[in-house]
Amino acid sequence: MAYDPTDLRSTLPTSTAAAPERVANSEHVEFRDVPPADGESTWYARGQNFVIGYSEVDGSLAFSRADQPDEYVVLLTGDALSATVRAGGDEVSVNGRTMLVVPPGDSTVTITGQGRVIRLLTTKSDDIAALAVNASSYDEPHENIPPFEPWPEPVGGYRIRSYDLTVPPLENPRFRLYRCTTFMVNFIDPKQGPRDPSKLSPHKHDDFEQCSLVLAGEYIHHIRWPWTTDKAHWREDEHRTVFAPAVTVIPPPSVHTSEAVGAGTNHLVDIFCPPRFDFSAKEGWVFNADDYPAPR
Repeated sequence: MAYDPTDLRSTLPTSTAAAPERVANSEHVEFRDVPPADGESTWYARGQNFVIGYSEVDGSLAFSRADQPDEYVVLLTGDALSATVRAGGDEVSVNGRTMLVVPPGDSTVTITGQGRVIRLLTTKSDDIAALAVNASSYDEPHENIPPFEPWPEPVGGYRIRSYDLTVPPLENPRFRLYRCTTFMVNFIDPKQGPRDPSKLSPHKHDDFEQCSLVLAGEYIHHIRWPWTTDKAHWREDEHRTVFAPAVTVIPPPSVHTSEAVGAGTNHLVDIFCPPRFDFSAKEGWVFNADDYPAPR
């Protein structure tokens, strides 16, 4: 992994795992290129373990889940949005940039205002997984990803939880990390202008996908595939340009880094399902770690 020495990620353990013989393809879905699943303003894309629902709201939007098998996440990405969540006899209302964790069972989320709303569900919600633009890419499981296992139940049991996405981030990198039993979200603040190309951060993950959700601007996802003993499985480096709104799923153990290249506002959110062990092992990195214990 290549990180600047001042970047906290330089303290993460370095992988020594051998490259597998086969590596799955990356996934790139640019929502503007495909019709919305609801015919209006909602699109879906998926990875091995998760589904992302992207909605553009101008007025109101409501969605419900019955007998939901596990926790799901709702991200309000703008200040002009409000949400009311009802689940398990409880009701919670929030305003502005917020991460909501909704418990298993029956629930209803009502959004009002203007902006972009993200829903994150595991593929246990097979009705939602079937709506993904790239659903057929996962007709067969992708390589090098273990079966999904949820993390331990939250302290005090399941309930609606909300987290402020405007609290100060870590110093370097400027991460804002939250997790639940099913997801970890890194809600980075929007940035103006291109990323310094002399300060990229190529790295890899041995056994989990990284989902990069581009909410604004233009990015190049640089991906380098491992060379194995069988040349038939080699492939060229990938330098894929995507325009918001877009989802990219990066497979393990490819080396990758994302470069903002838009002249205006660029905004990318990273999503992991289940949460990451390496980030979770770092004291103070996960802002709601007291609510959601890590596995022993």
